[in-house]
Amino acid sequence: MLLFRVVKKNIRFLLCIAFAAVLHAGCSEREPTGPYLYVLGIAQDGGVPQAGSFDDTAWSDPKARRLPTSLGLIDPAGGRRWLFDATPAFPEQLYRLHKESAKADGETPRDRENVLDGIFLTHAHIGHYTGLVHLGHEVMGAELVPVYAMPRMANFLELNGPWSQLIDYQNIVINRIQAALPVHLGGDITVTPVVVPHRQEFSEVVGYRIEGPKRSVLFIPDIDSWEEWDELGVRIEDEIKKVDVALLDGTFFENGEIPGRDMSDFPHPFITHSMERFSKLSKREKKKIRFIHLNHTNPALVAKSDAWKKVISRGFRIAEEGERISLD
Repeated sequence: MLLFRVVKKNIRFLLCIAFAAVLHAGCSEREPTGPYLYVLGIAQDGGVPQAGSFDDTAWSDPKARRLPTSLGLIDPAGGRRWLFDATPAFPEQLYRLHKESAKADGETPRDRENVLDGIFLTHAHIGHYTGLVHLGHEVMGAELVPVYAMPRMANFLELNGPWSQLIDYQNIVINRIQAALPVHLGGDITVTPVVVPHRQEFSEVVGYRIEGPKRSVLFIPDIDSWEEWDELGVRIEDEIKKVDVALLDGTFFENGEIPGRDMSDFPHPFITHSMERFSKLSKREKKKIRFIHLNHTNPALVAKSDAWKKVISRGFRIAEEGERISLD
């Protein structure tokens, strides 16, 4: 019986790998038995289709739609779940996380009283925090949901409406975090903020290193350039070596992607540039890298497209909605 289960699980995984590109279904590297990340979105702040992109075929093709970048962190043993970034698609992403985490720990959605065990924010750009409004009394009327935020981000929420109202009404409670200081969530799970150079109009910008009992993930959805990070004494290649999976900013594929605009000064590294920079990494290191936070214009969003094939052929991957990444 045990042999049958092992064979069945392996067959399921191989079939998932074979058909993921066609179905856009998320594949786990292996069936998670401990804490894991659940990819809730892979698009840039506006999602796909984006407001104003009236010719986008995704309006009429639900399979082409993508939600803004967000991750769920699920601890089945403890019955807990956290969210990384509260996007404009918060209602649907909370629902997906709710269903997934209930399935993971054997409960039904109705069994759950806690909305979330916490939300980790990366920065104050609209695709990363504005979903917090749904926790307010006009919608969910949530109670004391922990929101983990860097000092400037915390001040921004406390001093500006409508976010300050969430605090005044005790819908959320702010937990201040500091760069490079791990937040211990119990169950051998830690989350460490990693400061990155990116537009900081209202707050710092951070990524996170998310560590479980045995495996770790680097999550950097936004950064101006890898070279600016070099100037701060941090090399992305060194950070990749420290983790098992690296979810990295892949907002734009290449210059010329947006017709009529010179994109050379856009504050994101092109995927083509990242692939060139990472070309000397070993196959093992390249395999860790999954591009995320793709703009609605990014051709690599479309499985089997020329851009998508270039990414795969060079040993990298595009993150997938519904993908599970084990931390155990």
